[in-house]
Amino acid sequence: MAARRGRRGIIFIVSAPSGAGKTTISRAALKSIAGLEASVSLTTRGPREGEVDGLDYHFVSDEEFTRRREAGELAEWARVFDSSYGTPRAPLERAIADGRDMLLDIDIQGARQLRRSYAADTATIFVLPPSFAELEERLRRRGTESDAAVARRLQRARDEARAFPEYDYLIINAERDESLRRLAAIVAAERMRVARLREGFAPWTS
Repeated sequence: MAARRGRRGIIFIVSAPSGAGKTTISRAALKSIAGLEASVSLTTRGPREGEVDGLDYHFVSDEEFTRRREAGELAEWARVFDSSYGTPRAPLERAIADGRDMLLDIDIQGARQLRRSYAADTATIFVLPPSFAELEERLRRRGTESDAAVARRLQRARDEARAFPEYDYLIINAERDESLRRLAAIVAAERMRVARLREGFAPWTS
């Protein structure tokens, strides 16, 4: 605990086109990387099969989302297709102050907002599939959307992929375990950066 109090918490932001596998990697990271906590986003979309309110997302109405956004309770928010997504501000800022590390699975719009607001406390990771053919196959395997919806997601994915140079790290997600090892290496390296130490921190006390 002493080492963690010696620095501020880190916001690890993972973004990717839909279907690239960022949610799978993020969930695995939360289970296997010690000291990494989930930031649970708000969304106005309905839960997908297997999703649990309060664990995967906080599912809220459009009215409740708007109320929280206008009250300044969201650190970032974005409109994606027909739904809104946002990150609650208070848990994030408590974690940074306490030296706890948070993992955020958010889109490019949200990542840009967080980088502006918490520039010194973020590490950003972009995830891409090995190819767009693989991405299309993954989206179709879900079986949750029409051909038109899949085509719309693929076009958006091509647009979003251009954003990867804005990020600190890039992971090509060909195989989950290897991607997880790379993410774990990023977390370990960021935790050791001298720039993250609190002002006045002294490694030796005698």
